[in-house]
Amino acid sequence: MIRYRDAEAGDVSAIDAVFRESFVATFGHLYKPEDLAAFLGQFTLEAWTKELATPGMAVRLAEDDAGVVGFCKIGPVTLPVEAGPPTTELRQLYLRERGKGTGAAQALAAWAIASARAQGATRMVLSVYVDNHRARRFYERHGFQEIGRYEFRVGDHIDDDRIMSLDL
Repeated sequence: MIRYRDAEAGDVSAIDAVFRESFVATFGHLYKPEDLAAFLGQFTLEAWTKELATPGMAVRLAEDDAGVVGFCKIGPVTLPVEAGPPTTELRQLYLRERGKGTGAAQALAAWAIASARAQGATRMVLSVYVDNHRARRFYERHGFQEIGRYEFRVGDHIDDDRIMSLDL
C-alpha cells in the first residue's frame, strides 16, 4: 500500500537516496564514471535543503512500509521556455524499482498537475531525456506535448532532452 504526504526538511536524506538510486539505475550506463560523479556531487544534503526551501517549491513523497519509494518535485521554471502563461515546472519525478507498477507515478503526476493549478499556473513544463521512451510515453498519456529541445549536462557530457508542455 502506497501512502502520500508532503515532504518536510527531515526528508532530504530519503529524497537524495531515491534520486541517486533511480538516476543511476536509469541513466548511469550513459556516462563516464567521472561525469556521473561530478553530476551527483552537486546533490548534497545542504543543496537539497536549500532547494526545498525555495519559494514556490513543493515536493510530494510516496511511501510504502519500507520507506520512501518515490517523489515528485514542482517549482519555479528553470527551463529555457518562452514567457507566457503562468507556468510551473515539473522538476523531478523519481521512483525506486519497487515503486514501479504500483500507481505511484500516476498519483504523483496527478498531484503535480493539481498543485500547479492550485498555485494559479495554467501551464506545466518538464524536460525528459530523448531516449527515455517509457517516461516520454508516460508524460504523453498525461497530455504533455514536445515544444523544444534542452541540453542537460551531466559532468562534461551533454544529453539531448526534450521540453514538454501541458496546458492546465
